[in-house]
Amino acid sequence: MTNLDGKQMNVVKTASNGVVNQDTIFTFTQKAEVVSARYEGGQVIRGYLAGRLIQNQLHFKYAQEHMDGNIAGGESACDVKNLPDGRLQLIENFSWDQGTGQNVFQEIDPSDC
Repeated sequence: MTNLDGKQMNVVKTASNGVVNQDTIFTFTQKAEVVSARYEGGQVIRGYLAGRLIQNQLHFKYAQEHMDGNIAGGESACDVKNLPDGRLQLIENFSWDQGTGQNVFQEIDPSDC
């Protein structure tokens, strides 16, 4: 089973209507199939997600506060993939207040920190 606990990710590909980007850092925790994350950076002051990982499918809901004062939320379904170098990648299909889209999250290599 894939384990996201302790992983940090950023978004390497952002949808045109998305606000997360490479400067938005997600820190995940996982207990059994329950996954949560806190994130911040870029246009996001703070964000939270909560969901479940079943096999290689992560489903979650999220809420985030933006630099412009707006608070937004939505839900996502992600395919979790293993990259050839051993890092994880999430292909996120989201639906939120600003519409729908797709983002690509990628695990940050700890040696890059």
